[in-house]
Amino acid sequence: MSLFRRREPRVTADEARSRTGGDRPEAVLLDVREKPEWAAGHAPGAVHVPLTKLVAGAPLPAEARGRPLVVICRSGHRSRQAAKLLAGRGARAVDVEGGMKAWTAAGHPVVDERGNNGRIT
Repeated sequence: MSLFRRREPRVTADEARSRTGGDRPEAVLLDVREKPEWAAGHAPGAVHVPLTKLVAGAPLPAEARGRPLVVICRSGHRSRQAAKLLAGRGARAVDVEGGMKAWTAAGHPVVDERGNNGRIT
């Protein structure tokens, strides 16, 4: 079953990394946390647009348009809202259950805005 055809549009951190990593990622990892959270630490290769901007009607960044989306936040609450909002706009979107907390607990990398080791705030 395709990741984007599930009834409940949630994935684990491991599924998110496998779908958004590598040379030919299936999907874009979209981080919807606020700028200070993003700057402190995010997944390498993730694309950033805060949920507050999406709710206000902001478009997706160019690199995320027309692509399947795996949406992530700190704990999974905002990303779930964002995935529903984006699906309502016609995007194929799932969210990461447990968010960046689950991402780091799974041992996946986090970088800050300079590309150094990051942290989740």
